[in-house]
Amino acid sequence: MQHGPSVRRRKLGEELRALRDRSGLTSGEAARIVGWHQSKISRIETGRSGVKPEDVRLLLDAYGGVGAQQRALLEALSASAAGPGAETGRGPQWWHDYRGLLPQEYRDFISLEAGARSARTVELSVVPGLLQTPAYARAVTRAALGGLPEPKVDALVDVRLARQSVLRTDPPLELSAVLDEAVLRRQIGGPGVMAEQLRSLVEVARLPQVRLQVLPFSVGGHLGLTGPFVIFSFPNIADLDVVVLDHLTSSLYLERKEDLEAYSAAFRTIQAHALPPQDSSDLISALADDA
Repeated sequence: MQHGPSVRRRKLGEELRALRDRSGLTSGEAARIVGWHQSKISRIETGRSGVKPEDVRLLLDAYGGVGAQQRALLEALSASAAGPGAETGRGPQWWHDYRGLLPQEYRDFISLEAGARSARTVELSVVPGLLQTPAYARAVTRAALGGLPEPKVDALVDVRLARQSVLRTDPPLELSAVLDEAVLRRQIGGPGVMAEQLRSLVEVARLPQVRLQVLPFSVGGHLGLTGPFVIFSFPNIADLDVVVLDHLTSSLYLERKEDLEAYSAAFRTIQAHALPPQDSSDLISALADDA
């Protein structure tokens, strides 16, 4: 188990080393082309040092033969550990404006979300942040972080809503979400807030990039009972998928092949036991009407 930045640095270093090898350049030759010391190339390729998106562009220009999509993904990967003003494949790292409020682990999560091509998630208790309405997000924030002053609650809700832009960018994040039925029946914020949230879920489920399913109580015990998780995938970059497990005081990032295979298999099994998308929308609509 590793934290996000080290995972991304190592993965990026592996990809850049593979591209350099393919180009036929030694690390010393690559360093001379871009005007660096050879030790900087070594630190980047071993994941001991981060690299800014503009430096990644220099390396990719030197190596040549890198497609536009792979280039964008590598630049997004490097941006996730860069400072304010850096860009991901979906635009500036806006969350740096909240660095005084957000823990580093939350910023790491947002950077993964912003750079990923797809996300698969299983939720047991609450609607995923990418699908929350403002009122529901506010109720969840107050419940989970009781005692916060209203300005901080407002800022956290703003962050939650800003994250949702990944579903409507070009290209959008492809989201597959399986929600336990308990998520839909838990009265967070009261009946009015829940009714609005449920109706919003029905609307967002119509987006072509969103696949929303409900795991009904009738299924009984299931693999998801071990806890919620998210799998981020990054096409065209080998072995870059990351599983994120969220805990009360920290987040864990799993990127070993066996972990990824286990969680991917678990997601497929859970998804197979869930209601089909249309039946899920019908259930959510019925619950909204009864809320």
